[in-house]
Amino acid sequence: MATHQPTSGILIIDKPKGITSHDVVARVRKVTGIRKVGHTGTLDPLATGVLVICVGQATRLIEYLVSGLKKYRATIRFGATTDTLDSEGQILSQHDVSPLTPARLEQILPAFLGEIEQIPPIFSAIKQDGRPLYKAARARKSITVEPRRITVHALDWVSWAAPDLMLDVSCSAGTYIRALARDLGEAAGTGAYLAELTRTANHPWLLDDAVSLNTLVRETETNPAGWQKYLLPMDEAIEHLPKLILDEPAVIRVKHGNKVQIAQEQIEFDDRQALFGANLLRAYLPSGELLAILELVEANDNIWQPKKVFQT
Repeated sequence: MATHQPTSGILIIDKPKGITSHDVVARVRKVTGIRKVGHTGTLDPLATGVLVICVGQATRLIEYLVSGLKKYRATIRFGATTDTLDSEGQILSQHDVSPLTPARLEQILPAFLGEIEQIPPIFSAIKQDGRPLYKAARARKSITVEPRRITVHALDWVSWAAPDLMLDVSCSAGTYIRALARDLGEAAGTGAYLAELTRTANHPWLLDDAVSLNTLVRETETNPAGWQKYLLPMDEAIEHLPKLILDEPAVIRVKHGNKVQIAQEQIEFDDRQALFGANLLRAYLPSGELLAILELVEANDNIWQPKKVFQT
């Protein structure tokens, strides 16, 4: 008897240099034959590394994945600035970096740790008045970009070989490493731009968990379902939510979009899922398949409403 192969889930792709995140989505659509495919956080064409791709019903979980911790290995080149803040742009200015020492750079870094304000690049996909900023930037229009609050958890020194500083950066979603390079260059007084970038982690997945696009394509050439062995269960996207196994009467109610009452002791949670204040649950069929995400609507009576119900 043929086993049922899942067609919804998560692919962790090691994005190659030189293509957009949208290009990766298009390639995955072609490889899988599935129309509903989306990514959880853009990587510039210059960048390589972890790109989380949601396939099929997993696209409905993208909102739970975009806010996770990101880690990067960045090469920042001091002594020049570019219009795009990276090596793909036009050089705007050049400066001597000979006075720049490791000691001076180490003095600069702490100011960029913790919660800081960052002005995103004008060459970015952020929308202003419904239009991506990069379109206005390419049209040479005057643009004012509002600063955003971001968090830089760590800036770990890897190497300095003038004019290039290599750092391991751990940061919140929404952080632009190109903008960080620009700001470090301003602080150093020499200017700087992002020369190379690899996303090494998109929490909870690491670069070691990723598969290359070429491997995905090659596997599918010999076996149309070859890509499925790299497909992770879609509930890995919401493992931070407390878990609930529904009984049959509750399954029927949830499938019809009706509220259910759930006793506190039925809910499984671990240290990551402090139940106090938690208002979302992942709910499973007795067979172990993910059925729904439930939202707490009446805390006093433990009443939960289906927020997303998945086909099983």
